Amino acid sequence: MQTYGRDILETADELTTAYVEVFTAPPFGHRDPGETGAAFGKRLESDAERDGFRAWVERSADGRIAGFVTGWTTPAPFRTDRSYGSVLDRLGAEQVDELLIGAFEVDELGVLQHARGTGLARRLLESVTRERDRAWLLAWSQNHDALAFYRHVGWRAPEPRGPETDIVVFVAP
Repeated sequence: MQTYGRDILETADELTTAYVEVFTAPPFGHRDPGETGAAFGKRLESDAERDGFRAWVERSADGRIAGFVTGWTTPAPFRTDRSYGSVLDRLGAEQVDELLIGAFEVDELGVLQHARGTGLARRLLESVTRERDRAWLLAWSQNHDALAFYRHVGWRAPEPRGPETDIVVFVAP
């Protein structure tokens, strides 16, 4: 497994291709591959500049990307753009401060079809938690396989304090 910081941009095209393969397949089949790739590529450029940015990439024996995880340290104050506002509403400021601020925020986790069922997703998450004592991530409430996986590997959803949304927050064991 290879670890990256800002140097992830050297593999941005290959990582974008892998991202599109993962995040336009079911349950994300409604997404347009061109738009998905363009949005990820643009986000990756700015995300790589965040404080604490890290990426882990595992390759298959043939050299292709098999899986990846990216993220960064969640800064204070907690943002309210993108899905962050929903997280704040759902968990409340006290839990956000206690569980998320200063923790490693897993932004993207993907395992390509040819590497599924090998334990790679678990190993990627273990890489994150081996370096950080606290971590968290968001999952789409309709991605039932991912929700079951996170629970299976011991990640837990904090007790909600606010209205239900289409995202589920998980924190590392």
